[in-house]
Amino acid sequence: MREPQGFTPVAGHALLVEIASEMSEAASATVVQLDQAITDARLTGVLELTPALVNLLVIFDPLQTDHATLETDIRALLPLPEKDYATTRTHAVPICFDDGLTPDLTAVADACGLSEEAVINAHLSGTYRVGMYGFAPGYAYLAGVPEAIQVPRKPAPVRDIPAGSVMIAGPQCLVTTVKMPTGWSIIGRSPTQVMTGDPDRPFLFDVGDTVTFHRITRDAYEKALT
Repeated sequence: MREPQGFTPVAGHALLVEIASEMSEAASATVVQLDQAITDARLTGVLELTPALVNLLVIFDPLQTDHATLETDIRALLPLPEKDYATTRTHAVPICFDDGLTPDLTAVADACGLSEEAVINAHLSGTYRVGMYGFAPGYAYLAGVPEAIQVPRKPAPVRDIPAGSVMIAGPQCLVTTVKMPTGWSIIGRSPTQVMTGDPDRPFLFDVGDTVTFHRITRDAYEKALT
C-alpha cells in the first residue's frame, strides 16, 4: 500500500487523507484499503468515512478527538499489507442500446473513428471499478472505460437527461439515478436501480466494487421497468 501524501484538516470535524494527485487503480485500491482499515480499527471519535478517487475524508466528533490525534491514530495503521479487491462484490448491469436510448452513440462513434457496434462492444468489454459517489444522489463514478472510446465532456451540458442513462466521459462511466443535466455522452439506458431505498444500504454498489455491463433487448428493458 502506498503511503498517504498528506493529511489536511477540514473545518473542526474532519481530516482529509490525501493518497495521490491523479486517478489510478493503485490510488483507488489504497483508498478502499484505508477506508476498511479505519473501519476495522474503530478509531476513537470517527463518525463517517467518505472515500473519493484519490483521497479519504474522515469525519470525527471533535468532543472525542482532534486533527492531530486522529492523524497519529491513522498513521499507526500504516503500512497496510498489499491486498486485492477479493472482498468486494461484482455487479452485472443490463444496458439497452436500442434507438431512442442512445442520443450520443453516433457522435461517440464518429469521434473515435469506429462503428456504433464497435463502440457498444468496446463498452461491454470493459471491467469497471466504483471509485466514488458524488455530484447527485447515487451517482457512482466507474473507472475503466476502454481507451478506444474515451471522449471528453461536451462543451455545454444538456438538460433533462433521464434516470438510467449510461454515459461516459474520459475514462469514467456512470448510470444516472435522477433526471439531471450532463455534459457526458449518453450511449445507452439501464433499468438498474442504483438507489435501493434501504436506509442501511442506500446504494447498490460499494466503493471498490466491480461493475460489468451486458446487453439486453428493448423488450427486456421495458419489462425490467415494470
